[in-house]
Amino acid sequence: MRAIVLQKPGQFERIELPEAAAPGAGEALVRVHRVGVCGTDLSGFLGKMPFLSYPRIMGHELGVEVVAVGPGVKNVSPGDRCSVEPYMNCGACHACRKGASNCCANLKVLGVMTDGGLRDRFLLRADKLHVSKKLNFEQLALVETLAIGLHSVNRSALAKGENCLVIGAGPIGLSAIVFAKLAGARVIALDMSVHRLEFCRAKMGVDETIVLSDQVEADLRRVTEGNLPDVVIDATGSNASMSNAFGYVAPTGRLVYVGITTKEVTFKHPIFHRPEGTLLCSRNALPGDFTRIIKWIEDGSIDTQPWITHRCAFEKMPEVFESFTKPETGVIKAVVEL
Repeated sequence: MRAIVLQKPGQFERIELPEAAAPGAGEALVRVHRVGVCGTDLSGFLGKMPFLSYPRIMGHELGVEVVAVGPGVKNVSPGDRCSVEPYMNCGACHACRKGASNCCANLKVLGVMTDGGLRDRFLLRADKLHVSKKLNFEQLALVETLAIGLHSVNRSALAKGENCLVIGAGPIGLSAIVFAKLAGARVIALDMSVHRLEFCRAKMGVDETIVLSDQVEADLRRVTEGNLPDVVIDATGSNASMSNAFGYVAPTGRLVYVGITTKEVTFKHPIFHRPEGTLLCSRNALPGDFTRIIKWIEDGSIDTQPWITHRCAFEKMPEVFESFTKPETGVIKAVVEL
């Protein structure tokens, strides 16, 4: 069985694995059809992802087909097309008992702390599969990225008519934009890439775009009638951006970190105390986020057509992957085809 393993930062290797065993109780054997390339994967390739250990079979944005199910499985059947919720939580810790499975104390994320989907087939907890009778495998592989954005917007308690700034127009930032728009907010995108901001305007319906400069606060005040954004969602993973974001929040506004950095984030307390700001973090997503997103794609509320800009065959991925880390290639979302 084919697989691709990231042996260390910058070094993929094609390997052969034994065939997967028959599924046990509560398990499903799945065939992988599509794997989305996430910022986590790019950071892992570059050696900048703090939670990823090596060697690792990456891949957590998955569109899969159920091949077989084990005893007691009732939510899926062989032949079902599914999105995968890649957060393997324990169900017993304090976070899980509170319903915060995304923050499980013993969490193992596929493709990060445990091997993921860059392989032909593998065994998976059946309760982590979300079925759709309508969506294709590429759409199903997009659900997890969208779930990250939905969870960040839910954390912000964004309300209709509020100004929402999304910093970073990569896939996670774009997913936050989708749900900020669905919430009825006025959305502003901030990025250093003119190409990505053009994509935001043309494909994502963003109301205003701002190119990163030394006058971001002035630009924000210009497009918010002097008020600054009610919600700021930082999806960059840049400690400099995350530090600066404290100064962009309107009175009683909320700042949400959905990106991750290993470096220090700092701010002068009066900048954030004066507007009585609230700082929130957004980690992973919840099972209900997957259910809602699949329904919204099925009924046309979410258009997945603009998302995938690059595709590559599984066998060619080790040679192509580095190009996905380079903004000049114009990648918005890349997908690996198995």
